[in-house]
Amino acid sequence: MIGIIDYGMGNLFSVSKALERLNVPYFISEDKEELKKADGLILPGVGAFKDAMERLNTTGLTEMIQEYVQSGKPFLGICLGMQLLFEESEEIKLTKGLCLLPGRVIRFAGQSKAGESYKVPHMGWNRLKFVHSSPLLNNVEEDHVYFVHSYFASTEQEEVIIAKSDYFEEVPAVVGQNNIYGMQFHPEKSSKIGMKLLRNFTELIRKG
Repeated sequence: MIGIIDYGMGNLFSVSKALERLNVPYFISEDKEELKKADGLILPGVGAFKDAMERLNTTGLTEMIQEYVQSGKPFLGICLGMQLLFEESEEIKLTKGLCLLPGRVIRFAGQSKAGESYKVPHMGWNRLKFVHSSPLLNNVEEDHVYFVHSYFASTEQEEVIIAKSDYFEEVPAVVGQNNIYGMQFHPEKSSKIGMKLLRNFTELIRKG
């Protein structure tokens, strides 16, 4: 059974509907003890990093998540939920994250190295470029996925980057380390490839 963490800043409807289409059982909860019993957890997210961490901290969900990943059970962050996995974010003001992956969340510059201006937020379909092998990528081919974000994760440890995308600069699109995974885009809104990626995450849970 998959638990979807409800902390008041996630697109719970679209994620839950995607799991229903995959015929995967799930529950939505903010209760720490109930979430601990899940075979795998999903942390969705929309909005500002600072606000999200304040809610996770005040509800005690930060500690629950950090303890949960130590159990070895699969954990997936989506969009803002992926950014929260990192050490800190410069959005609004420098804010400490969940510290599960190394790196900082930074804002798109809005201007390329060649001096070309571009729109922020990054909103639309961009192609994935696979970097490292991962069970998330089983039977998945490089294709376009749907992004909506103004900030992205920057890390010096390339080994945690599973796939990148290019929006005037390279952006980590899929990340992972051990049992922790993240997707910067919305897999539930990314057509067949998004559903395959979610399916692979649920297979990790099924296999234990």
